[in-house]
Amino acid sequence: MSFTNSIRRIKAITVKEIRQLKRDRITFGMVVMIPLIQLLLFGYAINTDVRNVPVAIVDQSDSAAGRWIVEAIKVTQVASVEAFYKTSTEAEAAITRGEVRAALILPPNLTEKLANNETLGQWIVDGSDTMIAGAMKQLRNMPLDQITGINTQKPATFEVALFYNPEQRSAVNIVPGLIAVILTMTMILFTSAAIVREREKGNLELLITTPIKPLELMLGKILPYIIVGLIQMTIILGLGHFIFDVPINGSLAQLLMGTLLFIAASLTLGLIISTIARTQLQAMQMTIFIILPTILLSGFMFPFEAMPKPAQWIAEILPATHFMRIIRAVVLRGGEIGDMPFDTLWLVGFTVIGIIIASLRFNKRLD
Repeated sequence: MSFTNSIRRIKAITVKEIRQLKRDRITFGMVVMIPLIQLLLFGYAINTDVRNVPVAIVDQSDSAAGRWIVEAIKVTQVASVEAFYKTSTEAEAAITRGEVRAALILPPNLTEKLANNETLGQWIVDGSDTMIAGAMKQLRNMPLDQITGINTQKPATFEVALFYNPEQRSAVNIVPGLIAVILTMTMILFTSAAIVREREKGNLELLITTPIKPLELMLGKILPYIIVGLIQMTIILGLGHFIFDVPINGSLAQLLMGTLLFIAASLTLGLIISTIARTQLQAMQMTIFIILPTILLSGFMFPFEAMPKPAQWIAEILPATHFMRIIRAVVLRGGEIGDMPFDTLWLVGFTVIGIIIASLRFNKRLD
């Protein structure tokens, strides 16, 4: 009899939990969406076969052979020709800005070199991403006989110069990207529970009786964590430099400005979550829902160019994608945030619009 009663009580509690879960729409949604998003990201968006790497061409020969080589590169689908420059200096500057990942330099005497089966030219590659560098090495040897019509004894070759990471050490690419991932996790997690925590502890009643405005509350919630984010950035980059010998080629002022922009955008995203979630558990679930695509789609683990277009569109919405480009450009290539106006303005716009949305959603009254 006691066993039957125990089963009945367990059944009653189970039914209650299921009903409570059904009423908690956010939690119920996470139960379905998290495995669904993981399946789509891992099965569709994540692709380790690098394709369509944006490259530039510097054709100093201005010859038919040069045009044939460009067409041969396009046929491989490994690279996508995005720009043409007159000098190698212009091409190197484009790589520094992140506009292209590699550049092919074709010399003036290209036709003569092709006829003599000599090295035709040089690939200048952004070696900070080891997967990109490995993909571009595939274009070192290209059989051009069928395209040029010139019979050669062996495939024509190109020299490959790896900039910024000639040793192809993974840590050089991972450490700067790790700053974006960790800041995303901590900044969003800290602030996503900010308003919820005030409600659960009953402090929201005190805020209601004060003359504080929603915008003032949002800014007050953000400011303390900016210092926390800068400390985390200093720890990651400092230890990465001294332990893993990751170079810091850019200006510290540029690094500081770029990091502040990203911290502000991440904290703003956390505040928006905080105004949506009703409990800290919901806030944490929504944070995980954001962190997962951030890690997989931002270019931290897999080259951005390898992802299909729909995945790239989603990635462009995330602040981490833009900061990933900025931090790697500044730290590894010695670039400046002014060279990346799109990424910089996106972070600024995301922060401003996010604060406005969070302020409008915040209601200074108890439900």
